[in-house]
Amino acid sequence: MLKRFLLLAFIILFASCVPQKDLVYLNGDPTTKTTIKKINDAPYRLQVDDVISIDIKSEKNEKLVAFFKKNVRTTNTVNNNTDQGYSNQDERIEGYSVSKHGTIRLPYIGEMNVLGYTTKEVRLKLEQEILKYFKDLGDIFVSVDLTGIKYTIIGEVESTGPKVIFQNRITIFDAVSFAGDIPLTGDKKNIEVWRNSPSGPKRYLIDLTEASAFDSEVFYILPNDIINVKPLKQKSWGTGTTGLQSLTTIISVFSLVTTTILLVRNL
Repeated sequence: MLKRFLLLAFIILFASCVPQKDLVYLNGDPTTKTTIKKINDAPYRLQVDDVISIDIKSEKNEKLVAFFKKNVRTTNTVNNNTDQGYSNQDERIEGYSVSKHGTIRLPYIGEMNVLGYTTKEVRLKLEQEILKYFKDLGDIFVSVDLTGIKYTIIGEVESTGPKVIFQNRITIFDAVSFAGDIPLTGDKKNIEVWRNSPSGPKRYLIDLTEASAFDSEVFYILPNDIINVKPLKQKSWGTGTTGLQSLTTIISVFSLVTTTILLVRNL
């Protein structure tokens, strides 16, 4: 009986421990894929709920430029690393939010469709509209940029929920680190990324323990992505993620079984 139990305990201990390679990021070497590189290098096209900043300057007519003021809305993020481009709870995003109809609303110009446009295309379109109010395009300087990248992260991370990073380009490692990293109970090998597309939501998987993650089409996070970090099976089994935790669980089970058998025999 004891030998069988010890054999079973050894099997459970071996199966429940998480290999070191599953806990370490970026093992191996990346293999560059031309197709994926083109996808990641393609300019981002605006979606609903994106926020863009529009800056218009003119040395000759500042009063007219003043009418193109930016809207302000408050974010829901909770990090204080503003010096690194990250937001905090009181941070306010200045910009124009893309409505559910795919438009932004500007003074004088009114509704302007930007859905599916790149920021460069929006700038060119805006310059043509502004020419109606300025004699010469050379009198003004227009810049259009994404006002940070908003995404949502759920599952086995230290801090879940919507996040905003005030950069125009972030990696999935930036996104995970900003959420407080993945604990030992999180599965780094099968990270889910849900992304909106014209045909509907798409699900991608990325393995953060392999250097091939650099070649994934979701290596760079896009606005409104949802990142889902699933728990390891060891967590659902309750056997622990380290050898010591697993051994402690096995000893507890063995003690319980032994005590139960002794009680039954003494009845």
